[in-house]
Amino acid sequence: MADGSDTKLATDPTAPASTPAGLVAGIRAFAAGHGGAKAVIEYVGKRGARIVLVGEDGVWTDQFAEATDVARTACVKAGVEVENEWERELMDQMRPSNDLWRSMGRRNLAR
Repeated sequence: MADGSDTKLATDPTAPASTPAGLVAGIRAFAAGHGGAKAVIEYVGKRGARIVLVGEDGVWTDQFAEATDVARTACVKAGVEVENEWERELMDQMRPSNDLWRSMGRRNLAR
């Protein structure tokens, strides 16, 4: 058991990852509605990968995929550029919504 021979992966790592059509459509729709978009993909453990989409108008959202390679493939199919990391210019472009500011204020006041 020390060598890992008794464990099996749930999926075959050599099999190509399938990209859900709904994920691609959601990314494409966001980009179209906000004058284009850029994406940053973050690994979030067993949950998979978080795709943070930042529109050209500063609006942002996120979606989840089952793995980072699925997320990257979905972005490529949707025509959205994937950034390798959070660049200062991309972070400066983000504009938090009023609802997000209110929720952050409630969390701060509740402490």
